[in-house]
Amino acid sequence: MKILLTGANGYIGMRLLPALLEKGFDVICCVRDKNRIPLDSETQKRVTFYEVDFLKEPHIKDFPKDIDIAYYLIHSMSVSTTDFEALEAKAAYHFNEYMEQTSVKQVIYLSGIINEDNLSKHLSSRKKVEEILYEGNYNLTVLRAGIVVGSGSSSFEIIRDLCEKLPVMVAPKWLKTKIQPIAIRDVIAFLSGVILNEKCYNQSFDVGGPDVLTYKQMLMIYAKVRKLRLWIISVPVMSPRLSSYWLYFVTSTSYKLAVNLVDSMKMEVVAKDNKLQKILGITPISYEEAIKKAFIKIEQNLVISSWKDSLVAGRFSNLKGYIQIPKYGCLKDEKKIKVSNPDKVLENIWSIGGTKGWYYGNRLWKIRGFMDQLVGGVGLRRGRTHPNKIYAGDALDFWRVLYADKDEKRLLLFAEMKLPGEAWLEFKIDDKNVLHQIATFRPKGLWGRLYWYSVLPFHYFIFGGMIRNIAKS
Repeated sequence: MKILLTGANGYIGMRLLPALLEKGFDVICCVRDKNRIPLDSETQKRVTFYEVDFLKEPHIKDFPKDIDIAYYLIHSMSVSTTDFEALEAKAAYHFNEYMEQTSVKQVIYLSGIINEDNLSKHLSSRKKVEEILYEGNYNLTVLRAGIVVGSGSSSFEIIRDLCEKLPVMVAPKWLKTKIQPIAIRDVIAFLSGVILNEKCYNQSFDVGGPDVLTYKQMLMIYAKVRKLRLWIISVPVMSPRLSSYWLYFVTSTSYKLAVNLVDSMKMEVVAKDNKLQKILGITPISYEEAIKKAFIKIEQNLVISSWKDSLVAGRFSNLKGYIQIPKYGCLKDEKKIKVSNPDKVLENIWSIGGTKGWYYGNRLWKIRGFMDQLVGGVGLRRGRTHPNKIYAGDALDFWRVLYADKDEKRLLLFAEMKLPGEAWLEFKIDDKNVLHQIATFRPKGLWGRLYWYSVLPFHYFIFGGMIRNIAKS
């Protein structure tokens, strides 16, 4: 049986893919760039990749035709604060055009719980997509979920940031809003459980865990599980913009996502019934249990996917144009050093960033990250998903991994910080066991050149110290 998985390199898609492969399905992953899906070589051999951008006009000719099931996991909430509704509708219409040319029997869509007539932009957009998909020539199954709790999910990471960083919170009144969180493992169980189940054809189901909580209760339960002291002071007046800035500066979320989240947090998100639980015989775990299981994954470094690795968590939606470092019109800082143990040095390179830091001047890196955040950049808050594994497409502090190949002994990063130009940072070990560290900057106008020469003295110390410490085995 062939399954088409859209949004395959998103947070949910990366969790669903192993479950589908384990069941023996033949999976076709739809991605915009097949080079940035973080899978090991053995898993990649079991998957077929098809590059497609559903926001562009359909190219039907070579699209896979003989598919049985399709998952629609495309969301654009983090891309924009204004027109993401139009983008999501366009993607859904294009998806239907593709499906008309296939033998698909069932499409499964993960949406959001809808409780009120006056919906947020986020939930209104999800509802519109649902309506568009119902127009398709296939059997549609819609699962409506609230907050998804799991290692690497945006909701979980935001709660984690708030509780771990702020023992005392002055919070807006939307902390009293009721929601029904659900564990990621249960979302995957529902998504895979409805496959070709005729009782689920052309139906929409709410799915949630057993607990209905306020946002404040969610924070307090998290603090209890983590044995943290937490005081929350609710204030009656805090504008949406101020709330968005509050989330943006304290957590690792982008400002665009923070705006859309705050807009949604004013709405109650509670499941109307548990019909699907009874049909599939699934008993969801509690919110507290979901937190405990998330930390088992985190502590064992088994986080499969993180929302921060999605391109929408950065500044650039398409990185293909940056994989080739330009040769002309660029300024460079190149350093090299002979290494005695290339394998150990390679491990050092693959561990860079996150909690490990940048091997020299970590305080200066943090200051640069804070400055970037002040002007609306991503800062250093994203960290990295795994302490010593890197895949193309991963977020790495305020860098994005463009290329990572241990056999070639090469790592290439592209800067997602706010800059008057474009920047690359490359590490490679040649056949003579010489480590090359190359910082490349393509300035944009006069300001770009002034920026480069103003930070050049810092580069001398930081990049020099970095390569020396990386080369230590």
